[in-house]
Amino acid sequence: MAAIFRTLLLLLTISESFVGIFSIGVGVNYGRIANNLPSPSHVSVLLKSLNISRVKVYDADPTVLGAFAGTNVEFIIAVGNDLLQKVRDPQQAQTWVQQNVQPYISQTKITCITVGNEVLGGQDQLAATYLLPAMKAIYGALVDLGLSKQVYVTTAHSLQILATSFPPSRGAFKEDMVQYIQPILNFHAQVDSPFFINAYPYFAYKSDPNNVQLEYVLFEPNSGAVDPNTNLKYDNMLYAQIDAVYSAIKALGHTDVEVKISETGWPSKGDEDEPGATVQNAGIYNRNLMQRMQQEQGTPAHPSQPIDIYLFALFNENQKSGPTSERNFGLYYPDGTLVYSLGVQSYVLPRMDYSSSKKNALSIFSFLILLLGSLLFAKDR
Repeated sequence: MAAIFRTLLLLLTISESFVGIFSIGVGVNYGRIANNLPSPSHVSVLLKSLNISRVKVYDADPTVLGAFAGTNVEFIIAVGNDLLQKVRDPQQAQTWVQQNVQPYISQTKITCITVGNEVLGGQDQLAATYLLPAMKAIYGALVDLGLSKQVYVTTAHSLQILATSFPPSRGAFKEDMVQYIQPILNFHAQVDSPFFINAYPYFAYKSDPNNVQLEYVLFEPNSGAVDPNTNLKYDNMLYAQIDAVYSAIKALGHTDVEVKISETGWPSKGDEDEPGATVQNAGIYNRNLMQRMQQEQGTPAHPSQPIDIYLFALFNENQKSGPTSERNFGLYYPDGTLVYSLGVQSYVLPRMDYSSSKKNALSIFSFLILLLGSLLFAKDR
């Protein structure tokens, strides 16, 4: 009889995997520059079934925020780059918070507002001057409305703000960026909010595939790279990039600001001049990264500081501009099928037709219960 129960337990464990388990704390970016994505309500059910509890979006769409009401998912919402000039006015910032945060926060767990995305180093020079005033105005509005303890304020940067990224101990910001970054760091330290960085080792490999070792950027076994100033060894590029940002921040006098990865990922498809953009490499990068996250390890220079990461992205987005890779960073195709398996722990990601998956899981469960009953009845007889 013990063997029967062991078999039943195994079958129940397998059936549970249809519902999905995604419990390692990694967040996901939910971009929506596409015309073929499932509705936010379907996405809400999908993420709940995966046990994903942290989501980052690029706006404050009421349809999305309403769809996630009562789900306990922690949301990062955004003030778009096009609104920076407007919301630097404290009154406009308060209006934005009243319209986009207050009506939802009692039901949807909004924990952060990113003010702008990759503003510094971009084409719009004026936007760089608007960035910090907008951040301060949004934070001031949160204070006035009694929400500053629930919601923190930051912005997300591209690695293009770095002048030097290797060796990590010599990481430094570009000279023309310091005038903006220094006061932003002062703001982060004052309000205790993190420094967000969008880090993509893929782009380093794409730009120089002959000299950047693929295994090094994919977290695969490799000879690694040693920082000659610290003798610390790096076995992957992402951790080196993170420590380079920490060094650049320290060079500006701050050791009190945490670095978080607001975007990282790998494309599953690219153009002929985009080496490495394959389904296989995308799967390897994200699987290896998530295995590292399970270990809750820090970087070589900050071993006690767990790395906080948001994967990019939940779906392929067919209306993004640029090369083919830009439209193929998703974990899912828009129809709800996986682009590749993530292979973390023992789960299988569900299809988007959650009602069908749930019915299948329940059917399996019902069958197993009936099977157990039959076995017990036969034994009694």
